[in-house]
Amino acid sequence: MRIAITGSTGLIGSVLARSLAADGHQVVRLVRRPPTSGDEVRWDPKRQWVDADGLAGCDGVVHLAGAGVGDHRWTAAYKKEIHDSRVLGTAALAEALASLDTPPRVLVSGSAIGIYGDTGDRRIDEDAPPGRGFLADVCQEWEAATGPAAEAGVRTVLARTGLVVSRGGGAWAKLFPLFRFGLGGRMGSGRQYWSFIALHDHVAALRHLLDTESLSGPVNLTAPEPVTNREVTAAMGRVLHRPTLCAAPAPALKLALGEMAGDVLASQRVVPRRLLDSGFSFAFPDIESAVRAALTDTP
Repeated sequence: MRIAITGSTGLIGSVLARSLAADGHQVVRLVRRPPTSGDEVRWDPKRQWVDADGLAGCDGVVHLAGAGVGDHRWTAAYKKEIHDSRVLGTAALAEALASLDTPPRVLVSGSAIGIYGDTGDRRIDEDAPPGRGFLADVCQEWEAATGPAAEAGVRTVLARTGLVVSRGGGAWAKLFPLFRFGLGGRMGSGRQYWSFIALHDHVAALRHLLDTESLSGPVNLTAPEPVTNREVTAAMGRVLHRPTLCAAPAPALKLALGEMAGDVLASQRVVPRRLLDSGFSFAFPDIESAVRAALTDTP
């Protein structure tokens, strides 16, 4: 197949691109600079412009681009960057796909389990309503921006991603050095649920979404059994053979992270019902195997 990817230089996009290419698929990368090869297509998400002609002939599109939620403190300016990089870019891409005489068969568009807000200890799946808060609001607009593609007949899948366990990037990459130096520990009470997924399983799930014609709409990309922050802490300590005594109290997190601390301390017990029902099998379903897999990050 010919698959276009936004965010192809990011943690997930780069691994996905390698995985697809290794199996003989043609990967087209959307880039913000002038293209330097035939497999690149230019776009400018901030200006809401895409070279739609470059997407002609694509069988599928995986949209992963967006400013990192945990890359900076949430100032007003950076919150706008988080919002615009997702909503404006998605709208531009969806409209470009809808404008094609023959649009691709499928659009897998990134989203996040942040759409559910703080769910406490309740197990929730894709039928749960949106929650409240900055990330929940952004996710709702982000997903709605895919509308033009869906209306044009493109099978549109909303990949609601949990915490990706990897040393290579994302929020989890910041945990590994702390735990390696014996500075890891629970955050806040430690009772909040973290819905994780191993990098290997995340990439495999994205490919499953591309291939599975019966799937459209929201699909949670999380491991089958979410665990508490205390359980994450214990697993990191066991795998890395380090003590985990350096707890980070909630007030300290709020002082250090500002508004973002609310999401670190929030509880999300999200399960991947639709992914499992469609026949997907996890290679690393539990937190300890996911952490061990992250030590090599070789999907």
